[in-house]
Order: sequence, then structure tokens, then C-alpha cells
Amino acid sequence: MRLALAQINTTVGDLDGNRERILEAIGEAKGAGADLVLLPELAVTGYPPEDLLLRPGFVRAASASLREIAAETHGIVALVGVPHLDTDLRNACAVCADGEVKAIYRKRLLPNYGVFDEDRYFTRARELVLLELGETLIGPTVCEDLWEPGPATDLALAGAQVIANISASPFHLCRDREREEIFATRARESSCIVAFCNAVGGQDELIFDGHSLVLDEEGNVLARAPGFEEALLVVDIEPAETARERPAPPEATVVPIGLPREQSDRIEPVVAPELAELEQMRVALELGLHDYVDKNGFGEIVVSISGGIDSALTAALAVEALGAERVHCVSMPSRFSSPETQRDARLLAESLGTDFRELPIDGVVSAAEAALAESFAGTEAGIAEENLQARVRGLLLMALSNKFGWLVVATGNKSELSVGYATLYGDLAGGFALLKDVFKTDVFRLARHLNERAGKELIPQTIIDRAPSAELRENQLDEDSLPPYSALDRVLEAYVEQDRTAEELSSDGFDPAVVERAVALIDRAEYKRRQAPPGVRLTPKAFGRDRRTPITNRWRG
Repeated sequence: MRLALAQINTTVGDLDGNRERILEAIGEAKGAGADLVLLPELAVTGYPPEDLLLRPGFVRAASASLREIAAETHGIVALVGVPHLDTDLRNACAVCADGEVKAIYRKRLLPNYGVFDEDRYFTRARELVLLELGETLIGPTVCEDLWEPGPATDLALAGAQVIANISASPFHLCRDREREEIFATRARESSCIVAFCNAVGGQDELIFDGHSLVLDEEGNVLARAPGFEEALLVVDIEPAETARERPAPPEATVVPIGLPREQSDRIEPVVAPELAELEQMRVALELGLHDYVDKNGFGEIVVSISGGIDSALTAALAVEALGAERVHCVSMPSRFSSPETQRDARLLAESLGTDFRELPIDGVVSAAEAALAESFAGTEAGIAEENLQARVRGLLLMALSNKFGWLVVATGNKSELSVGYATLYGDLAGGFALLKDVFKTDVFRLARHLNERAGKELIPQTIIDRAPSAELRENQLDEDSLPPYSALDRVLEAYVEQDRTAEELSSDGFDPAVVERAVALIDRAEYKRRQAPPGVRLTPKAFGRDRRTPITNRWRG
């Protein structure tokens, strides 16, 4: 039989647009001679629809859209993800064939960890469904059903030869390797072919990376779709005969869905190469920004470039994601901005080919200082005066946004956000924070990677070589206020992403002084992170949906 896996980029709530994409993929699969096409989890609505699922009208509209999709399935069987209301709301796989919905499989395992809240919306199911396509028995599953052994084992015992999994599995770095290893284990345990169709695209902070797969009964990769792009993966399979000793197989509903076509030729399967970690990081960031901008209806964006590494990397990634004509770079020098950083800001914009404008801020800052002079009288200049500069820059960026409809893309990184080294309503201002889940040390690695790929100094080398500085006072360096990033980032990763305690970190050999200082800064900065824009999720525990720490909190661990 011939399988097609359609990893498509849907948009949450765009039922008409999603239906058009689904039907286009079904038509392409039919044209390729496929007997069965898989589409992602909740493809009808986009994933995750979150509290839209609590609106009865939304669920009814999704059902109506599914019926329109099913009406076009003549000559092919399509497995389509959809919310389905029976006695309860289910995360379901609709089996569409011969112009109608032939069967509904309801997801058995509902994830409720990390970014997932499926217990909030859906009810678990228990039943098994087997689809009979000629002499082949196919067991449909939805995402989490394949992560644990139970559903696959039950399907295999009931006679399944192919396990078809429709999924919306969010990305983090090297997640594709983890999935492949787990699904290979499921294939070996069940002695079944495993077909995994994943969503692709950005949805708010989540990235879906595709990497759809077909594995044989021994866990070997038969076909693999590319990552981070839409694709139709077509592969011919020959399921093995099932001959298991099973005195009491699990009860399953068997649904006849037709006969496979006679194929005159065999398709050479595609096995897309795996991407290295840095390249995964780059393409995920660019996909996340592109889809956030386009799906939310923004034509252009604006980035503040200071001559520093964070803003340089943000601008460079934005140009690759959107094109130079959609990116505006703004330099806002103050009396503390060095001639070197001002020069590098101009050089960066020239290298990237973007619009560039320079808006000096001293006059606005002086006006604000004059307004505050009486209140500040008798006090030493310090953080308040420094933050005025950052907030004036945020004010000007938001004014450009309001005037021209440009989305402000913030440039802060995960290291700064972790320890609160970011100014509320200043450098945290914006609609999207591209580097929100990128540590400072990785910012430098990515900048070098972009230059190596380009074969030139896309980002001027002087920016990469310069010691980080906010340039809010004379001769300021980040390391005046923070531990060196090479030491700090290791502590941040262990404390934020691995939930190690301060005591454990010190026992692990980290510098106790760095640990104590970093942990105190992280815990105090939670209120700032709550007000930060969304940004691309790259790690298993990003700030936002993954890490839900109370703001009012006296636990110090």
C-alpha cells in the first residue's frame, strides 16, 4: 500500500484556510497514487486551540468543516485531526473516505505537562479502532498515544500491522532524535510499521518541526520528511503478516475502508538529513518569527540595533525570515553610545540591506530628567537614570509601531531575562521577543554560524568580538553587574531548565558565589518575565507556558 504523510502549516482558528490546506494536501496525495494520507493532530482547527475549545460555536464550526473535507475524499482515505463532541469533547482522528466520515478514533492518552493542558479540554477514551484496507489492518493513534507503550501494544495484539499516528508534537532542540528513538522502540515492541505525521509551523511561542517519519517493524527509518517546512512524504510499504499467540486479544472496532490501488511502480522514499543543533536553532527562530508576523497580519517589523550582539543577531535572523524589505533597523544613540557601536549599527544595516534610521535620544532623555529633577533632587544618579534611556528607546519604537503598523521585535536574550537584566517598558517593549529562549553564549555561537553560512561578515566581526555592554553609563560592561556569561549560563540552565536547587548546584561544582547571586536574581525577576513578549521556544523549559512560577513567592531553593 502507498502512504502519504502531509505535514502542513495550519493556523489556529483559521478553519477556512486550514480546510483549503488540508484539501490541497489530500489532492496532492491522491495525485501521487496514495491509498491513505495522514494529516496532523487537530489540523482542522490548528494546534493548540486552547480556550477556543470551550466555545460551542467553535466546535460546531470545526465539525462542519470536517464534513466539507470528508466530502472530497473519493478515491483516497484521509486521517484528519479534529475536536469531536460526543458525550464529551475528544481530541480525535476522523477517518474520511468515500465522501463521508467513516469512523472517529478518540485519543486515549492526554498530556498535561510542560506546554500541554489537554486535560483542561478533552476527555480520555479507551476504545481501539482498526481500519481494514484490503488485507492490511491499520491502527490510528493521536500524538501522545505513541509516546507510551500501552495503545501501540493493544493495537498490535488486536492484529494491527501499521500504526498511524497523527501529531502536533512541539519542537525543542534535537526533539526529532528523541521522537525517532521512541517510535523505533514502539515499532520493535509491536512488530508494526509506524507512520508518524507531525505538524509544522509556528504558533505563538511554539514551533512544530515536522520531521514526519515512517519506520519498519524493526525500527529502521524507511522515510523521513524534512524539518521546519511543509512537505508531502510518500512511501510504499509492505506490512508483514500478523501471527501472534494471543488467547484473548483486546476488543477493537474494525472499520472496512476499501482496497489499496494497484501500483505500477514503486516510489523511492525520501530520507531527509538531520540538522545539527545550531542549524536547528537558526531555522526554528526564523520559522517562529515568520509565522508570528504573517499569521498575525503584520507587514513589516522594526528592530532597535545598538551595535551590540543581541540586536545584530535579531536583525540578521529577521532579514533571513522575512526579507530585508520588511525589516526596519533603528539606532538610538545617547551620549554614552561609543562611536564604534554607532558605526557598527550602520555597518550592520548596510550588510543586511535594510532600511536604517538614526534617532538620537539625548534631547528626550534630558526632557525627562528635567521633569524629574525636583523629585530626584539630593539623590545619586543610578539605575533610574539608566533605565530612562532604555524606556525612551522603547517609547520611540512603539511610536514607530503605532504610526506605521510595524511589529516591534525585542532583542533581549534568555540570560538577561533570567536575571532581570532588562528594563520593563524599555528593552522588554515589543510584540515578540525572538531571542527569549537563547542564552547569551548561544547568541555568540549563532552569530558566528550565520556568518559561516553566508561566507561573509553578515554580522560585523567587531560586534561579535566586543565585550557586551548596555552603554547606559560611562565605560559600562555587563560583567560589572553580572557574573561572566560563560559561568552564568551554565548555572541558569541547571537552575531554570533542570530544576536543580542552589544547594545541589554548589555540590555539583559550580562557583557558590555565582550560584547564590544568580539564583537570587532569577527569583526576584519573575514579575518582569510575566510582562515580557512571547518568543520562540527552543528548550524543554522556556519561560512562559513551561515554567509557571508564582510572582509572590518566598521559597528559595
